[in-house]
Amino acid sequence: MNPHYHISPVGVIRNTDDGAWIEVYDEFTDALLGIDGFSHLMVFFWFHHNDTPEGRARLQVHPRKNPDNPLTGVFATHSPLRPNLIGLTFCRQTSRTGNTIHLEKIDAIDGTPLIDIKPHIPLDRLESGTVVVPDWV
Repeated sequence: MNPHYHISPVGVIRNTDDGAWIEVYDEFTDALLGIDGFSHLMVFFWFHHNDTPEGRARLQVHPRKNPDNPLTGVFATHSPLRPNLIGLTFCRQTSRTGNTIHLEKIDAIDGTPLIDIKPHIPLDRLESGTVVVPDWV
């Protein structure tokens, strides 16, 4: 087993007052074939502003940066402070022009490195039933 893995960006996330979109690098154009058929995408990105030894060492946080919320392990939160700085967000795709995927909105900051995109495929076995979350959510 290799204890280290190499991840390279496949594009960049744009999030401005004018809208939200993903710019996929030219060498990954072929990977976009068929993406237009999906309304929603899972967008994986790198929390690049937190890529410090201190940020990666943080194992507990107050969710949503609110000290009134209980101290919680980062694996039980969406905190950008974590050992591996992988972010995941669920987005509605509104259109695509070439290597640009236009989104309804995204919760990543402008200039964030894009590391992967996957289409959302509903799975009844995961989306049915009761979802349980802590009170602070």
